[in-house]
Amino acid sequence: MKNKTILITGGTSGIGLATAQLLQSEGARVLVTGRNPETLEAARSTLGPSAVVIASDSRSLADSQALGAEVLKHSKHLDGAFLNAGVGKFGPIDAMTPEDFDWMFSTNIRGPYFQLQSILSLLAKPSSVVLTASVAAELGLPGASVYSATKAAVVSLAKTLSVELSQRGIRVNTLSPGPVATPIMGKMGMPAEAQKGFEDQMASQTLVKRMGRPEEIANLARFLLSDDSSFIIGANVTIDGGISLT
Repeated sequence: MKNKTILITGGTSGIGLATAQLLQSEGARVLVTGRNPETLEAARSTLGPSAVVIASDSRSLADSQALGAEVLKHSKHLDGAFLNAGVGKFGPIDAMTPEDFDWMFSTNIRGPYFQLQSILSLLAKPSSVVLTASVAAELGLPGASVYSATKAAVVSLAKTLSVELSQRGIRVNTLSPGPVATPIMGKMGMPAEAQKGFEDQMASQTLVKRMGRPEEIANLARFLLSDDSSFIIGANVTIDGGISLT
């Protein structure tokens, strides 16, 4: 990754921040986005002055369409992009509201679509784009109907764009994590006790009987962003501790 310039959305916490730290350690220059002022400031402190930290909300169409112009202020090209920002709220269908639906679809699928559109002219030939999906896209998880639908849309989008953008030298792939211990777990709208029970249940369903770690997902993201994966195009790579097999 030495001397490569990589954009990471949702890069101020969890999987995105772990990926930014890993890429930095291998010599990459990283640009990360986030929307929370506290995590933005924490990321600046963690990543140091060599990183670019951009306030940008993936839910906002205006922010998504303006991302390319923001990146251009700091770099004339990108060697790769990890479109990782995402949100989730879990509950039965009769508990979901139109606001929940719009929030998840706006952030998880509309956001990365128009973010990618906005940075297309900056992506080098060759370059790599990785989108974060989820094993929820393939599994029938009660209470995850809207979230799962957004992630299935991400997988479909990546497959189509991998063909469409291949002539530009842009590889597109998705990674699909299982349960990972990240801040998103605390933002699902569950009471604390219910959330703990949900996490314990998900961990127990993996073959390794634990939650994944952000650093483990970062290793896969690094591989898909690098030239090491140059023959992988349009793939959805699962990293879930075996939960999809149980």
